[in-house]
Amino acid sequence: MLWQTPNQLLLYDIVGPADLPSAVRMNATARYLGILVGPAVGGVIMLTLGPSHGIIFNTLFYLPMLLWLFWAPVRDKSLAVRRLAVRGLADIVQTIRDIGTHRVLTLMTLLAGVTSFMIGNAYHAQMPGFAGELGHGDPGVAYSVLLAADAAGALLAGLVLEAWGRLKVTPRTAIILAILWSLSLLAFACVGIYALAIVLLFAAGFFELSFNTMAQALVQINAPTDIRGRVVGLFNMAGLGMRAFSGITVGLFGAAIGIHWSLGLSAAVLLAFLLVLYRRAAKYG
Repeated sequence: MLWQTPNQLLLYDIVGPADLPSAVRMNATARYLGILVGPAVGGVIMLTLGPSHGIIFNTLFYLPMLLWLFWAPVRDKSLAVRRLAVRGLADIVQTIRDIGTHRVLTLMTLLAGVTSFMIGNAYHAQMPGFAGELGHGDPGVAYSVLLAADAAGALLAGLVLEAWGRLKVTPRTAIILAILWSLSLLAFACVGIYALAIVLLFAAGFFELSFNTMAQALVQINAPTDIRGRVVGLFNMAGLGMRAFSGITVGLFGAAIGIHWSLGLSAAVLLAFLLVLYRRAAKYG
């Protein structure tokens, strides 16, 4: 995940703040498209070329992007690059202090951190268990359909939001979308009907991409120019690093109390945190 922050900074530099929300959505949509169709394409490659040659051929897909990065366009080459000393944990503490007075940056970093801490993507690893307990035909096929529903929802979100373009990019909107995501997963954890579970996972994928991309765009747009890299890095640390703890809240507890209870309780606790976060955002208008 070391490329996440440079990738986001490059997006900002290429398109600028005006088109940044669209660029972030397109970038995330492309990732979910890969999740949706990747297994099918990978299976064809493996069957055609075999495992060894198939993996080697797969690496060639990265070559065009790697070559393009050497000549990637820069929006303003006149901007001087400010080289800052790297001080490890001290940088993290200082960045937290720097954004303390920036309401949007603080809210969106907290949003990324709490959603990743409580749930993140840990429920993906539980899909085989959910598929088996829902008891719909072959568990392998049922598991694949559940994962595909989540990815398809995210893909549709990227396409709809890009075509519609009327959803206001604000902290409150991002938090509302995250609330809808937690409600979808809470309902998914409680249902015992396979068809309904697919619909709820589709909704969860839709809302997840929506709030994540909106939060990311808000952070990049509002980050101070001189410390943008560190602010985006802090946001990514909250959004990606905290996923390690979701392995405890969802995964480890799932082994102890059952996957339905662990995901349901995690979603319920997350919902409570998000409601508090929304009230905090509402105070500032």
